[in-house]
Amino acid sequence: MSGHSKWSTIKYKKGAADAKRGKIFSKIIKEVTVAARIGGGDPASNARLRAVILKAKEANMPADNIKRAIQKGTGELPGVNYEEIVYEGYGPGGVAVLVETLTDNKNRTVSEIRYIFSKNHGNLGETGCVSWMFQTRCLIVVEKEGADEDRLLETALDAGAEDVKDEGKTFEIIMEPPHFENVKQALDTAGIRYTLAELTKIPQTSVRLEGKEAEQMLKLVSALEDNDDVNAVHANYEIDDEIMERMSI
Repeated sequence: MSGHSKWSTIKYKKGAADAKRGKIFSKIIKEVTVAARIGGGDPASNARLRAVILKAKEANMPADNIKRAIQKGTGELPGVNYEEIVYEGYGPGGVAVLVETLTDNKNRTVSEIRYIFSKNHGNLGETGCVSWMFQTRCLIVVEKEGADEDRLLETALDAGAEDVKDEGKTFEIIMEPPHFENVKQALDTAGIRYTLAELTKIPQTSVRLEGKEAEQMLKLVSALEDNDDVNAVHANYEIDDEIMERMSI
């Protein structure tokens, strides 16, 4: 699994998501609004909206909040017009970093993103400097404990998964976006629980970090994720689980 996916899983298990539920709701509402604006308010014909609604439900967002966000996107209710902007840069040790944002003020956002990079031993780069290193995929993470590997493999691959990888304490299921919902539904039907399910960017190569650089990188990612305009962060680092566990406290 990519280092950043492990970091996300560890923080989720530590309960960090619950501690920041208000911030998470705010970011998901932006995603729902943009998805509805671009593809319409009907989830049946808007795959992106359908995926974001699933994400909202997994975060226990009230149905009324989701409905209002959709209506703001379709223009039925007044709302803010958000713009999607992806920033690219480098972290400690030359790690490639992609930052997906949804913003109503791109001047404010780029200023804040640049400041976070510089404060945390990184630097903001030009468009295209690192995006070529990443492939768009969907990722589902299943804890090994209590999981039947043969059953998991059969269920995931039959539903359209591209690959299932053994990552020590977890299994990583990778698939192209069109198969995401089918695989999730198959796992749910089979009673196979997962700790992470998301659209992500999978790096083609990785940079291994240790010691101070590893800690600096995790601080950079956390600072970016805490920014209100940041929707997702992707990076190609590899860091020992022990360091991630310690830094997540």
